[in-house]
Amino acid sequence: MTNKKRTTIKDIANVLKISTAAVSKALHDDSRISTETKEAVKKVAKELNYQPNHLASALRKGKSNLVGVIVPKTNSNFFSSVIQNIEEVLNKEGYNIIITQSNESYTKECNTIDTLLFTQVDGIIASMANETIDLSYYEKIKSKGIPLILFDRGENDLNVDYIGIDDYHSSHIIVEHLIEQGCQRIAHIGGYKHTRIFNNRIRGYIDALKKYNLPLDKELLIESNLTLQDGRKKMMQLLTLQKRPDAVYVAGDYAALGALQVLQENHINIPNDIALVGFGNEPFTAMVTPTITSIEQHSNEIGKQAANAFLAYTRGDFVKQKLNKTILDAALIVRDSSNIKDS
Repeated sequence: MTNKKRTTIKDIANVLKISTAAVSKALHDDSRISTETKEAVKKVAKELNYQPNHLASALRKGKSNLVGVIVPKTNSNFFSSVIQNIEEVLNKEGYNIIITQSNESYTKECNTIDTLLFTQVDGIIASMANETIDLSYYEKIKSKGIPLILFDRGENDLNVDYIGIDDYHSSHIIVEHLIEQGCQRIAHIGGYKHTRIFNNRIRGYIDALKKYNLPLDKELLIESNLTLQDGRKKMMQLLTLQKRPDAVYVAGDYAALGALQVLQENHINIPNDIALVGFGNEPFTAMVTPTITSIEQHSNEIGKQAANAFLAYTRGDFVKQKLNKTILDAALIVRDSSNIKDS
């Protein structure tokens, strides 16, 4: 099987017996090239299926009008909503986005960053993978002078613009809500504490227990990847305890759904026996039975603000405003899974 050779400007020039410079100018609608030559060049380019080399063009101009967006996963409503809003804002300013997902893998995230840098993107907007501890690849972006905006998951050590919600306060809201429902033994299925947002949720959970004079039982505090399967596995682990929790706060809605499935399979009444709260307000939380109480993360606003933070760099506004850390207030959406008083 023979590989088809990519058509170049030189191929078009050879057909028309003109210079490559003339072909390039014709393709860019240069006023110094006659209309007749432009039409001939475009006709041959179409016949030869010529595709412009955007990377080469970006190298020449020093601008690609491309922005890389890195997310842990695209099947989350939160991340897909953020992406949609980033794209809407940037498209209006003439930018296109390249969407990539790390699948929570540090290695894949590093490879993605290398690919985006090779593609000469004008900026990168990212939410870090759960596995990411070493920040050297993000430092690599900064060292090349490329604007880096972090959202949802980001590390203060990088000293870049960040947009997210108050994760620490969100945990306070959740624990207070469960205590108001009469719960006294509250478990937390969290993310990994090396990730800032999950560490903040864990700290908020611990401090809220202290505030209400509830003991911290270490067997009720579990770190996980927060997938649906993780939610199932960790909920089964909690059910094996001699003294079961009367409430479970899960730091992600997919893991909360897994926990819900296990509770139902074991014929445990939700919320009377065990109340359940998720995080993220995924659409399914309002569709399952019982509906799942969750935290609204304002994904639309996060996406818009992340895009605008990048645009501020393109306008040079960052010289005046320096770095921005935008923290949005979260809202608890109370539903059947934790509403004991109305159950």
